[in-house]
Amino acid sequence: MSTFQLSLVSPEKLLFAGQVDQVDLPGAEGDFGVLAGHAPVVAVLRPGIVTTITGAVRDRFVVFGGLAEFSDAELTILADSATSAEDVDLAELKTKIEEMQEGLTKTLPGAEFDSAVARLDHYKSMHITLAPATAF
Repeated sequence: MSTFQLSLVSPEKLLFAGQVDQVDLPGAEGDFGVLAGHAPVVAVLRPGIVTTITGAVRDRFVVFGGLAEFSDAELTILADSATSAEDVDLAELKTKIEEMQEGLTKTLPGAEFDSAVARLDHYKSMHITLAPATAF
C-alpha cells in the first residue's frame, strides 16, 4: 500500500509526523478517510477522533476542531486543540459534556442553539468512543 506524509499539529505541539497508509478524519460535513493519491482537499474538522493507520498500527488522537489540507502527497492537520487518545482525561471530558448539557437549558437563538447541540453531540460521541463500555 502507498503511504503519504502526515503532520498533526496543535497550538501546543507537533503530535504526529510520519508516513501513514490511511487517516480517518472527523469532517464538519461528515467523517472521511484519506489514502495516498487522494484528490487535493481542504476540510473543516469538528471535534472528534483522528485515526492514523500504518500497517497494523492504529493511533488515535482527539481533536477539538481545526483544518485538514491534503495536497502533493501530504496531509496537514492544524487542530484547534488536540491530544493523544491515551492522554484524554475521561472525567474531565464527561464534566465538559455535563456543563454543555446544562448550558443548553438556557434560551439560545435558533442557530446558536443548533450549533451548541451539534457540538454537544460530537463531544458525547468522542466520550463514548474513548470510554470503556461501562463509563456511560
